[in-house]
Amino acid sequence: MSPEVTVIGCDGRPFGPEAAAALAAAERVVGAPRHLNTAAIPVGAERVEIKHLQDALDAVGTHPGRVAVLASGDPGFFGIVRALRARGIKPDVIPATSSVTLAFARLGLDWDDALVVSAHGRDPKQALAAALAHPKVAILTAARTAAARDLGTELLTAGRKVYVAECLGTPQERVSDLAAEPSGQFAEPNILIVVDPETPADPETPADPETPADPETPADPEAPNTPRWLAGHQGAPPGWALPEDAFEHRDSMITKAEVRALVLARLGPGPGRTIWDVGAGSGSVAVECARFGAWVIAVEADQAQCARIEQNAARHGVRLRIVHGRAPDALNGLPPADAVFAGGGDRSVLAAAIKQANPERVVVTLAAIQRIGETSDLLTDLGYRPEGVQLQASRLAPLPSGQSRLAAENPVFVLWAERSIIVDDYLPYRGSNRPRSCRQPETGQA
Repeated sequence: MSPEVTVIGCDGRPFGPEAAAALAAAERVVGAPRHLNTAAIPVGAERVEIKHLQDALDAVGTHPGRVAVLASGDPGFFGIVRALRARGIKPDVIPATSSVTLAFARLGLDWDDALVVSAHGRDPKQALAAALAHPKVAILTAARTAAARDLGTELLTAGRKVYVAECLGTPQERVSDLAAEPSGQFAEPNILIVVDPETPADPETPADPETPADPETPADPEAPNTPRWLAGHQGAPPGWALPEDAFEHRDSMITKAEVRALVLARLGPGPGRTIWDVGAGSGSVAVECARFGAWVIAVEADQAQCARIEQNAARHGVRLRIVHGRAPDALNGLPPADAVFAGGGDRSVLAAAIKQANPERVVVTLAAIQRIGETSDLLTDLGYRPEGVQLQASRLAPLPSGQSRLAAENPVFVLWAERSIIVDDYLPYRGSNRPRSCRQPETGQA
């Protein structure tokens, strides 16, 4: 006999008639101690504390009668409903106000443009990348863990405004500005709300190339006051592989749109993903990855190119981090990446980037055919499976007669590779001579 399961959301307010009736009829009540201690559990009902999720699911699924599950806020939103359904249990759900709703309400903020992510019981890397890349984010966290504190510290360091909501819906509820907290400490966080600082930077202060580039225009192509049709991240941009004139660049030295299209496809940018662009040049690849919602770190040795990256990020309404410095030294201390793009630099730079970033995938563009074999060998030695293609586009160009001709672009080799094994130290380079450096389509200096 299958159990009759009702999941009841708790937000600190008295239960409504439907929830109260479901709880009164329950023979087994499952929940966290804080919910069980405040609920009117019927006399004779078995009380089961949730200490480990799988044990709690067993307690729900093995009882033949009526079971009430008490859960925070809206149990269908990053809650226990998904886990129950994965066990084949189809519960009735009586939601309460979610912690995300409460947190934004306490701050008096609209949140249909907020990205909501979870670092509760998960690797916080994706949550951090999403929060760095998006203007407004809610991060669900776990109490009494270092993850929430570390996330808050990282975000404050990046110049974001961070609010901490603790014990929402309880007498101990507290919402505070993390920057104003002594030592940035908090006790029982439910959620971190991450927004842009309200006070704009001093226009007389030059931009710090080691900090994120703040957009001057919103990432959403709609005006800020235009009603939104989609909550959270707006998904893929309306177009990508943008034309070269969509970016400030130097002497037409930029990754061409046709090449950029394939590079983007192989990098796979998206919310929660961190991507390095090593030798970023004018930042066309970096900016396009950021338009997909990825957190991008653009490494560039040329200060003038760093300024162009910042201009291009502002032009397209995205945020990314610009690191002014020459690789491999400039890579020291950077966080790991899900993917690395290299549009320039030599073997030692690429090897250092891969070893430090430890990415799932690598994409490299090359102009010289001599570089293909040595780069492919390096990727193989580092534990990746390389593939590649030559791209040579011929664009339509007008003739004086009004007809069109084909104007050939320079061929470019694109190599990409996914990790196949883990190699601690790559093997010595197979060739006897060190490869000569070669200027790449994007004139980045790694």
